Amino acid sequence: MTLLRVIILGLVAPCIFVYGAGENQSKDWWKTASIYQIYPRSFKDSDGDGIGDLKGIREMLPYLKEIGVDATWLSPIFKSPMADFGYDISDFFDIQPEYGTLKDLDDLIATAKEIGIKVLLDLVPNHSSDENEWFIKSLNREKGYEDFYVWHPGYPDPKNATNRLPPSNWVSHFRFSAWTWREERQEFYLHQFHYKQPDFNYRNPAVVQQMKDVMTFWLKRGIDGFRIDAVPNLFEVAPDQNGKYPDEPLTGETNNPDDYNYVKHIYTVNQPETIDMVYQWRQVVDEFQRENGGDTRILLTEAYSPLDVLMQYYGNGTVNGSHVPFNFHLITELNGTSTAPDYENVINEWMNAMPAGGTANWVLGNHDNRRVASRYGVEKIDLLNMLLMILPGVAVTYNGEEIGMTDVWISWKDTVDPQACNTDPSHYEAVSRDVARTPFQWSDGKDAGFSTSSHTWLPIGSNYKQVNVEGEREYVRSYLNTYKRAKELRRNTKTFQNGDFKMLAINENVIGIKRSLQNEDTFVMVANVGSKVERVNLFALVDSLGLMEVVLSSGTSSRRIGDVVHPVEVILLPDEALYLRTKE
Repeated sequence: MTLLRVIILGLVAPCIFVYGAGENQSKDWWKTASIYQIYPRSFKDSDGDGIGDLKGIREMLPYLKEIGVDATWLSPIFKSPMADFGYDISDFFDIQPEYGTLKDLDDLIATAKEIGIKVLLDLVPNHSSDENEWFIKSLNREKGYEDFYVWHPGYPDPKNATNRLPPSNWVSHFRFSAWTWREERQEFYLHQFHYKQPDFNYRNPAVVQQMKDVMTFWLKRGIDGFRIDAVPNLFEVAPDQNGKYPDEPLTGETNNPDDYNYVKHIYTVNQPETIDMVYQWRQVVDEFQRENGGDTRILLTEAYSPLDVLMQYYGNGTVNGSHVPFNFHLITELNGTSTAPDYENVINEWMNAMPAGGTANWVLGNHDNRRVASRYGVEKIDLLNMLLMILPGVAVTYNGEEIGMTDVWISWKDTVDPQACNTDPSHYEAVSRDVARTPFQWSDGKDAGFSTSSHTWLPIGSNYKQVNVEGEREYVRSYLNTYKRAKELRRNTKTFQNGDFKMLAINENVIGIKRSLQNEDTFVMVANVGSKVERVNLFALVDSLGLMEVVLSSGTSSRRIGDVVHPVEVILLPDEALYLRTKE
């Protein structure tokens, strides 16, 4: 079994940021949690229909325990016509039948609790399906639902008296106008995503209360928190006194008015009211905690927003906000050609920006982006997973990244992602998310052990016979076993849990990270993110002249656990990463 292996982690220098300084005590469970995202449609099919389901997830929960997962969050499982594969919810209080039933979810939660894994649900509060009962009532102007969604009559078309023009030039994430006309109501409704995903009107208190009721319903069912989708889109600017919405300014990047990048989204994204809404949701989970006891229920918020906006999600010093405002900078700011200073800047920027008491978090991949191995290169898989595990705070892994799954080429015929389907055969590959959503590779058997079906909802990766859980369990230096060893150190070592953190670029290609805690072992990660052999001195990171022991090495390394390294001279192969331990 041939597996390419990678490493890029490093040491640290002057105290750029100190995390958990001297805290030699346990933290609340979520503050050092390893969270595992499951894309239910692609994780495990229990009934042979080619689609993953809740019973399949429950069946594979022991695997999550095996790899040291503390909590798993499930991409949407609510009832949906599947225009956007669950992100268009027709019933916020029920389960999509092809995934299972409410009882199946109850059974999954119960089994997860038995083995010590928490379950988080993906909440989609910005919009519903146009097949949702609430939208149908709003469409028909039923009492109490007239303004449940964002409606506007638009304007007469001077070129066609029978036509109406949209209220503004706003463009959907999925291309084309963000406004769709409905004859029944004689008005346009707003949808910042698919036209079958009408936006809620969060300026209506009834909508705010309804979503809080949704959260409480699932908390009572035993879930441990929510990952909240598309938070920046919750609010759009309020119309002026004449009911008019302003056009967004043009970017100049494209002349195509159907392209999302045609306008600057200054009136539809990151409105100030959004922050307060996050604070209100935090109050919901905190109040539930006070009334019902048990471990902390948490909020993870998805926002690709400027850093200063993301920091507000944590809270304002008086009111608490999101426990985990997702940090996507390892996705958006770095790639396979990034240098050591790039890593240093991206990681320390977040650490230094956090408000007092904030908990860092790191997301390497998710269902909306190309896989880690395809963005950075397969040779860096070990390096990146080792980096994720030594960084302080919350570590988030997307299913399949621990075994080194890569993007799968999807033909135009097999494409199902609406973001890609709204383009054409010449352009779909640039925006398709299908490539990272393919079935999980469990074994080298039929359908990679995912299903017994003759046809899976997306094609299986062609490398499944080499890259799969069963095979990697048997290979000591596989991606999976390197990931598990790094996770074990993270979970069971006080220094990883509570230690101070320092990071620096030792040179243009080598990064160093140091985790230290009084009266405990000090750990260093050193990694070569470059393409040539590097020879470095670690004295900028460690003070001791003593030998350091290798406690983990990436798969491409010639070093083994138990080998010793002298900090005066460490030679690193391209993409090699090491965890070193020294006693101070």
